[in-house]
Amino acid sequence: MIVVKVGGSAGINYDLVCDDIAELVKDGQQVILIHGGSDETNKVSTQLGKPPRILTSPQGYTSRYTDTDTLDIFSMVYAGKMNTRIVERLQKRGVNAIGLSGVDGRLLEGPRKSSVRAVVDGKQILVRDDFTGKVEKVNTGLLNLLVGAGYTPVISPPAISTDGEAINVDGDRAAAVLASAIGAQQLIILSNVPGLLRNFPDESSLIPTIRYAELEQALGFAEGRMKKKVLGASEALAGNVQEVVFADARVARPIFNAMQGKGTVIRHH
Repeated sequence: MIVVKVGGSAGINYDLVCDDIAELVKDGQQVILIHGGSDETNKVSTQLGKPPRILTSPQGYTSRYTDTDTLDIFSMVYAGKMNTRIVERLQKRGVNAIGLSGVDGRLLEGPRKSSVRAVVDGKQILVRDDFTGKVEKVNTGLLNLLVGAGYTPVISPPAISTDGEAINVDGDRAAAVLASAIGAQQLIILSNVPGLLRNFPDESSLIPTIRYAELEQALGFAEGRMKKKVLGASEALAGNVQEVVFADARVARPIFNAMQGKGTVIRHH
C-alpha cells in the first residue's frame, strides 16, 4: 500500500500524477491519494470577495484562517471541484477511483482547536472563531472496505471534528496520520518543488536524504508550506511508516521518481 499526497499549489501537473497511479493500479499496487487545492481555493475565494487570510503561528507555521464562509469555499473547491476532477482523470485512465472528503464516514477525525495563536504585526493574538483542527483518527475500516473492493480512494479535507463539525486540517499531516493508521510502507508527498531545499528557492540546493533524527534541524531549511511537510514526515515516521519522500509533481513520472528516491528521502536510519 502506497499513500500519495499531492499538493494544491500552482504548477502541479495532476495529469502526470494520475498517469502514474493508473500504471501502479494496473500492476496490482494499492494506492490511496490525498490531495490539496490551496491555489484554486485562493483564486475562488478572491473572486467571491473573500480573499484568503493566512495566519502564522509563533513557531512559523502557516494556516488558512477558516471562518464558516471560508469553510464553505474550502469545501466547495477541495471536496467539490478538485476532488471530482482528479477522480475524473483517474476514471478516464481506467482506475475505479472514488472521491471522499474526511467528513464522509468520519474518515478523518480529530478535535477542533478552541483557539489558534497567531502573530499579527509582531504581537501574539488568539483567534477563536476558526474552524481548524488536527486529524487524530482514521476510519481504516472504511478504507480497507473500499480498497478491498477494488476502488482507489481519492481523499481531500475537510475532516470531521469529534463534535461532528467540518474542520479545515493540514493535508500533509492528515496524510501522515492516514499512512501510519493503514500501515503504509511509504508516504510520498508531491509538491511544486523537487524536495527540501537547503537554500530556497534554489532548486540545485536539494537535500537528497535526511535521517529521522535530523528532522528538527531540517525545519531550519523549510520555508512556508514545507514546514508542515517536514512536520508531517516526522509524524509519519513516528507512526512506523518506513520512508517518506518529498518529490516534484511538475515532472513526468512523479510517483515513480519518488519511489526510486528522486527527491528528499527521509528514513529512520
